[in-house]
Amino acid sequence: MFHKIVILSLGIFALTGCDAQKKSRINTKATEMSTGTKTTGSDHQKDGVIYLTEGENKFLREYQMNVTFKGVSEDSRCPEGAQCIWAGVAIAQVEVMGTSTRPMILNLASADYPARNYQQSTEFNGYTITLQDIAPYPKSQDGAKALAGKYKIGITIKKAEPSADSTTK
Repeated sequence: MFHKIVILSLGIFALTGCDAQKKSRINTKATEMSTGTKTTGSDHQKDGVIYLTEGENKFLREYQMNVTFKGVSEDSRCPEGAQCIWAGVAIAQVEVMGTSTRPMILNLASADYPARNYQQSTEFNGYTITLQDIAPYPKSQDGAKALAGKYKIGITIKKAEPSADSTTK
């Protein structure tokens, strides 16, 4: 009988400790979110362009959306100092999530190439999101692989134009 009481007591203490860890973890995440998630300020927005570094997350209050620059999935731009047949393109992966929508990853290209299905702009939640800038530009001696984790992008967000073939009134 004594064994059962001891085991039951240890089980209750273990579950109580787990609950305390969960609460601590939730409070830590809430603190990280409040300090790590930035609202667009004048230092990160110039001429309507919102700048994000790789891995950066921002909540854009005026658009009611969260934007995260996940990284660059492709950078085939012709390096500086090299002669190329094709100018190339860089693809930035941007995760967007509205206050009432699921997260969605957008692949935004540095230039429009419809034949290769590269798009510089795309629509999300009633807004057109356009990749304006991606830096740094690859150099011939290093190549694009040396730039991993160092990318910075500039995007613009504008209210989407209603299409002519829209069925909603």
